[in-house]
Amino acid sequence: MVDVLAKANLLSYSYPNQHSNGLSLFPKSFTRSCFMRGFSVKSRSQAFRLSSSLSSDFNGKRVVLREYKGLPGRGNSPKGSIKAQQIGLIGKSQKWWEKGLQPNMKEVTSAQDLVDSLLNAGDKLVVVDFFSPGCGGCKALHPKICQLAEMHPDVQFLQVNYEEHKSMCYSLNVHVLPFFRFYRGAHGRLCSFSCTNATIKKFKDALAKHATDRCSLEPTKGLEEKELIALAANKDLSFNFTPKPQPTPVPAEEELPVLVTPHTFSDLPLPLPSTNLKSTQDSKEKPLVVSGR
Repeated sequence: MVDVLAKANLLSYSYPNQHSNGLSLFPKSFTRSCFMRGFSVKSRSQAFRLSSSLSSDFNGKRVVLREYKGLPGRGNSPKGSIKAQQIGLIGKSQKWWEKGLQPNMKEVTSAQDLVDSLLNAGDKLVVVDFFSPGCGGCKALHPKICQLAEMHPDVQFLQVNYEEHKSMCYSLNVHVLPFFRFYRGAHGRLCSFSCTNATIKKFKDALAKHATDRCSLEPTKGLEEKELIALAANKDLSFNFTPKPQPTPVPAEEELPVLVTPHTFSDLPLPLPSTNLKSTQDSKEKPLVVSGR
C-alpha cells in the first residue's frame, strides 16, 4: 500500500515541528493547511485515536500515522468547551418563582385551567396566589409560601403570573400584589386578602382556620358566577361560559276571601216550639210596667 501511495505522489514529508515527526500519509498542501488552521487532519465527525502506529520501511525512514491535536487557544480546546458549558448553564438559571416548589403547587396556564383546577379540587382547600416576577414583595414572600405548602400537603396552591395573565386578573378584580384567595368545595370563595412578608401572620391564620377537614354533599362551586361571566366576556381570553337558566319563580297562591251569600228568611231555621205551657201563660199574664205611672 505504501508503494502505491508513493507512486501516486501522495506521500509528503511533514515539516519537523512539535506536532509531527517523520512522514504523513496526506498531501503536502493538505498538511500545511491543517497546521495553519489549527485542526486535526482526521475528520471532525469521526473521533478516533490510533493506539498503535503503522510503520514500514520507506527509503530508510519510518512512516508514522498519528493524530494531530489542535493548537492551544483555539475553539476546540477543553478550556473553551468548559467555558461554553458554563455560559449555557448561566443562561438557563432557574427563576425565583420556580424555586422550592412543592408537589401541591401548580402554575396556572389559562383561565380554563384555573376554573378546572378549582372544580376538580372537591372539598380540598385551594389557595390561589397572584404574583408578578417584578414584585419585590412577592419574591420575598415566596420561600415562606413554599414552606407552608410543604407543611400542608393536603392544600392545593395555584400560582397565577400577573405578567402573563393580566387580562384574566383584571376580570377577577385583582389590582394589588401579592394577593391571595381561598376556595373550598361548595362554599366557593372563603376569603381574599393581600399580605406581605411583614404581615405573613394574616396568611397563617387564614390557612389554620380553613385547612380543617370538611365534607360537603353539594357540588363544588369554584369561581362565582359573576366572575365566570366576566371571564367569558373578556375578548382576550378563550373561555366560554353559559349561565345556568334560573328557574322562574312561581307566584304564591293568594288566599281568596270567603264570600258569604245572603240568606232569605226562608233559609233561616225556624224556632222550635216551646213545650213549657205554664211559662208561656205566666208571660202573658204579667202586666207591662211603664216607668212614671
